[in-house]
This record gives sequence, C-alpha cells and structure tokens, in this order.
Amino acid sequence: MTYQGVLTKMATEFESPIQYYLVFENDFLNMNQLLGKNITMQFVKYQCLNCGLDKPIYRQGFDKQCFFDTALAGDWIMRPELSTAHLDKEDRDLEYEKKVQLQPHIVYLANSSNVKVGVTRKSQVPTRWIDQGAHEAIEIVEVPNRYLAGITEVALKNHVGDKTNWRKMLKNDIEDENLVEWRERLKTFIPDEAKDYFMQNNTETNLEFPVLKYPEKPKSLNIVKQHSYTGKLVGIKGQYLIFEDETVFNVRANEGLVVQITIL
Repeated sequence: MTYQGVLTKMATEFESPIQYYLVFENDFLNMNQLLGKNITMQFVKYQCLNCGLDKPIYRQGFDKQCFFDTALAGDWIMRPELSTAHLDKEDRDLEYEKKVQLQPHIVYLANSSNVKVGVTRKSQVPTRWIDQGAHEAIEIVEVPNRYLAGITEVALKNHVGDKTNWRKMLKNDIEDENLVEWRERLKTFIPDEAKDYFMQNNTETNLEFPVLKYPEKPKSLNIVKQHSYTGKLVGIKGQYLIFEDETVFNVRANEGLVVQITIL
C-alpha cells in the first residue's frame, strides 16, 4: 500500500497508549497499526502550508516569504508574552489574533526529559503534552488570554526549565517527579496579575506512548537530503517516528514536505 500527501503534525487521541494518525488530504494512516512493519518514506516535493507552492520550507511548514507574512507564524506564537490582541493591537491579522489569543490558556508543567514549563490553549490539553512526549503533566494556572499565560511562563522560567531534550525524551531516559510538589514550590513566583487563576486541586495526568523499543543513540533522519528511507517502525513518541535501526523522524519539524509512504 502506498500513500502520498503533505506532512502536518500527527493527529492524536488520548488513549492508553496514545493513538497517532498521519492525515493527508484524501487519506489517513493509523500509525499504531504500522508498529513492527517495514515502511519506505520518499521525499516528493515541498508544499508550503500557506500558499501551497513548491518552495523550500523555511520554518513551521512555511516558505520564507509566507513565514514572515502569515498570521499563523507571528512571534507571539512562540513567545506568548508578546501577545497584544487584549490591547486591541494588531501584529499581522487582528481578527485571527483575537480568535487565538483571547481564549482560555493553560500554563503547565510537563515532564518529558526533565520538568519544564509551557503554555497552551485550554482546547489543546492534553494534545500539547502528547506532542512534547511528556509522560506526566499538570496545569498550574488557567488564564483568560495568551498574554497572561506568557508573562506567567516568563516568570516561572527563572525557576524551572522550558526546553525538552529530544534525545533524552526518545531514549526514555526519564524520572518520575511529583508535579504537585513542583507546582506548590513555583506558586510564589506567579505574577500578581495571574495569582487568582492558580489551579489548586487538580492532579497530574499520565501518558503512555506506543513504543516497542526505545533507541539508545537516536539519529535524526533528514528525508530531503537522503530522499528515501526504509526501516521498521518500532515506536511513536511526541511527534517522532522511531525505527529499529535507531533512526528517528520528527514529523512536525518536516511539515510542508510532500512524502510518499509505502507499507512493505
């Protein structure tokens, strides 16, 4: 069976284990069903997620011009503290920015390679944690807009990490942490504007990933450079496909690439 389409981050279902789907324009693949099977992946061309043209991808699935033009790639996405829709101030497209920024947001702790703080829209819980490969996570505050979440994250970053070590996450080189205790320790550092939104009584969420074998020395696949790759799928964690030869492929980092996938 052969499938072809433009890569976007895998859709997920919060089950035990997590269910993963590669969604193409006219088809989808339940990736869990491919565990233990050999697949070939071939690079076909680029397809910018904004304009649809065959132009080299710059970042986040967009070609360079679209990345600096589209509202879908504003600086406030990666740096929520730069959000300005609550001030009625436009960055690139105020209507879109209001729709995304002026909704409930969660500041959370997630443990993927280490405990880290992060921000997501409430509607993206627990999807965001799944995408990061976190095996446990907990909410800290729920605020009414992205700006408040952003300044809370900035304040807490002085006391806890904000990056995931992808190699450590994929190797499953992890330790369980008491995230309730972490949250209590960090409570005092929450900015005054967000203190009333502290979440006191919720418990941590645990996540299980569909992995038959974790890599000891994961090596990243560059499908554009290599053009074609064949391997046995042995796991999925975060947005990574894990193969038996310890090759790993970050689907999200390759958004905007058109690939052909053949199940052998």
